[in-house]
Amino acid sequence: MKLFQPYSSNALQLKNRIVMAPMTRARNPDGIPNEMNARYYQQRAAAGLIVTEGTAISDTAKGVLHIPGLYTSQQVEGWKLVTRAVHEQGSVIFTQLWHVGRVSHTSIQPNGAAPVGASDIPAATSYAWGYDESGKESFVNCSIPRALTTPEVRQVVHDFANAARNAIAAGFDGVELHGANGYLIEQFLNPFVNNRTDEYGGTIENRARFLLEAIDACIAEIGAAKTAVRLTPYGGMHEMPHYEELEATYAYLAKELQKRNIAFIHLMDQKSRGSFALPEDFLTRFRNNYNGVIILAGGLDKPRSEQLINEGLIDLAGFGEPFIANPDLVARLQNDWPLTPPDRNLHYGGAEYGYTSYSVYQ
Repeated sequence: MKLFQPYSSNALQLKNRIVMAPMTRARNPDGIPNEMNARYYQQRAAAGLIVTEGTAISDTAKGVLHIPGLYTSQQVEGWKLVTRAVHEQGSVIFTQLWHVGRVSHTSIQPNGAAPVGASDIPAATSYAWGYDESGKESFVNCSIPRALTTPEVRQVVHDFANAARNAIAAGFDGVELHGANGYLIEQFLNPFVNNRTDEYGGTIENRARFLLEAIDACIAEIGAAKTAVRLTPYGGMHEMPHYEELEATYAYLAKELQKRNIAFIHLMDQKSRGSFALPEDFLTRFRNNYNGVIILAGGLDKPRSEQLINEGLIDLAGFGEPFIANPDLVARLQNDWPLTPPDRNLHYGGAEYGYTSYSVYQ
């Protein structure tokens, strides 16, 4: 099966086509990765490619307590433990660069400031993980955001590039910009959320400008072969309504990213997260505009992955939640061994239990 065979592209040399997809685990109260994180990723390094949990590009980028960052020298040093541990197992590791935009809360922001977004339109029914009125950690309704000024948008572009430079210093093989799931980049793409009147609002080209400028800034810093992006066309998470120009928007992005020859585009089908499914024929249309490396994640199993790879619609298959309770997921898939279901109460926060404590198949 192609899924378990080595894979090679201009940017990637992988021992198999299985990708561990990014998953927030919130195990770093000080924002600095440590030996426990290194052990977690090393346990799962049978995957050809690992994309880490979302990693904050600045102190205003966070919407969840206890996530790691890549904007201080201490964070860079902490991530070196992780990249070394994964490389020892012969796996490739990218980090996901994350700015949540409006999906945040004043209790997580520096000095209790409002979160920033493409506009001041709130994600009114979405939640961040912050502190409630009594100072207790809890899911809290997202705060009303403040629209970024035009110079501030350019500063966030710089923050992405700075985090990319730090990622390479930390030993990562590349970075994946988080352009999905209703976070800041997708807030710019969606005209129901982006009501700007500057060069970052209005037309498809203007709404895509922030994403492409961030990609270009990372390419200038670390090279196209080390730069990638995650997208969720047709997703609805964090109040992303579908819009008339949705197909045209992603066709435009596919063509523009094709020109840039980036490492990969990582698509996610949000049906697995209880949101809208990717239409059956979307991958065919996307592939017509983009012949680079495509990863698909979200609800995949072995037969579906193999089918999509054989049809040439994707190159690599991403698995998220199954990797949590099955550190040896690659071997389990290859041998058709049963999967251990994860305890969802242990997904976020805590320590080793529910993180590095899951065992391999006996």
